[in-house]
Amino acid sequence: MSEITSNPLDAPGTDPFDVARQAAAQIAEKTGVERHDIALTLGSGWARAAELIGETVATIAATEVVGFGKPALVGHVGTLRSIALPNGKHALVIGARTHYYEGHGVRRVVHSVRTAAATGAQTMILTNGAGGIKEHWKPGTPVLISDHINLTADSPLEGATFIDLTDLYSSRLREIARGIDPSLDEGVYCQFRGPHYETPAEVQMAKSIGGHIVGMSTALEAIAARQAGMEVLGMSLITNLAAGIQKTPLSHAEVIEAGRTAEPVISALLAKIVEAL
Repeated sequence: MSEITSNPLDAPGTDPFDVARQAAAQIAEKTGVERHDIALTLGSGWARAAELIGETVATIAATEVVGFGKPALVGHVGTLRSIALPNGKHALVIGARTHYYEGHGVRRVVHSVRTAAATGAQTMILTNGAGGIKEHWKPGTPVLISDHINLTADSPLEGATFIDLTDLYSSRLREIARGIDPSLDEGVYCQFRGPHYETPAEVQMAKSIGGHIVGMSTALEAIAARQAGMEVLGMSLITNLAAGIQKTPLSHAEVIEAGRTAEPVISALLAKIVEAL
């Protein structure tokens, strides 16, 4: 049986929150950490932050935990990592992100967030590599996400579930981040379905409706985090200017290289933000 069909999140009648609770129990057993206080999903360019925020207690393959699959994208490590922070709290670092464009459904996309909440995490930090619409953002620039526009035409909420998304990307947490680096700019993130990059016309559409950042992750995860009662901090690494604003063709290799170049600086920044939370 393939990994796609064997995932319990795909079975009819399954409660995704029950699977998340099972996953959290397995993480507690495998790491020896009963509760995690903060969770981080580290996207392209952000992975080194895991080395800087504290002492690693345990690292486990995400595929050993129910509901998780193998990452499809180069740059994601496929692990779940428990880290003891200097203040005595524990962080869960998620290196196993499922992207919407993989076609596994929204439940799989947000399973890591729901699992983090089930471990006890009250703060969710979501990071990504993305394209920038503001022309003064150079590749390697970290920016705060102030809001999002969900262009996937999908939602992690099922049935008659109504969740307020006002201040979804916590203004309190953004102020803390700016206290670490006052130069941090912010913008509205547009999640497209992917996996193709946006056309120049689509980028102009995003700009006209109030978008500043374009990417293929984060928004659906943030909605699920809010549903789970977590406070959300979102950050994008601008790996390139978006199509039509950047005059050269886009490539995934460019994204990876920009992340690799910026990683030491942005990871140190994120570690300082975590310390201040």
